[in-house]
Order: sequence, then structure tokens, then C-alpha cells
Amino acid sequence: MKKTIAFIGILMLFGCGEEQKVEVGQKTTMEITPEFNAGTVIKGEIIKARFKVENTGDYPLVFGEVRGSCSCTVAEKPEEPLQPGETAEILAEVNTENLTSKKISKSVTILANTEPSLTVVTIKGTLKK
Repeated sequence: MKKTIAFIGILMLFGCGEEQKVEVGQKTTMEITPEFNAGTVIKGEIIKARFKVENTGDYPLVFGEVRGSCSCTVAEKPEEPLQPGETAEILAEVNTENLTSKKISKSVTILANTEPSLTVVTIKGTLKK
């Protein structure tokens, strides 16, 4: 419930100038790169993933929360709403220092004013010890 209230609060804060104002309840659509392939990485290396996102809808795209699937994965979101047609990147880093599996598969969950509101993207690769 607190996350929903915070997300609604974020939606109400933005919007000025010539940009379209964000209003509570506005849903939009986005196109995002679903997977980042890091290839083969050496244990201890930091994977720096970039996911291109485009607002393909009619209303501003607002990111409420972007989180990694575990403590080794951290992600950052655009702070400002994306106006229709604009693009940005969601950045994520995976610290491979404590990974034990040869196959890397980490996810990033994105909460936004889209339908559905949750989108999951994946970081994949192979760990070389």
C-alpha cells in the first residue's frame, strides 16, 4: 500500500512548461530491450547493462521503482518522466564477485504507469572463473 501511495505521489509531482502534465491514472505504453547479453565475463568483473526504453504511448512515462533480483544487482531509473516519443536508459550493474554458477541470469523489475505495471528485463552471461 505504501508503494502505491508513493507512486501516486511521484505521478502528481511532475509536469511543467510545454511538456505534458502527469495526472493520476494515466497509463501509457513503453518499448524496452528485454535482455542484455554480457557474453563471457571473468569472476569479479562488474557487468554494466543498459536497457533502452521508449515511451510509445500518449502520456508521460513515470518510473516508480526499478530493482534488481538480488543484492549483487543494482539498477537506476530515469528520474524525470519520459514524454511520448522520448527515449532513455535503465542502467543496471551485476557484481560477479560472489556468483558461483557458470550461467548468469539476473533480472530487473520495473514498476511504471504502464499496463501491466510490472515489466521484467534480464541480464545474461557466462562466468569464467
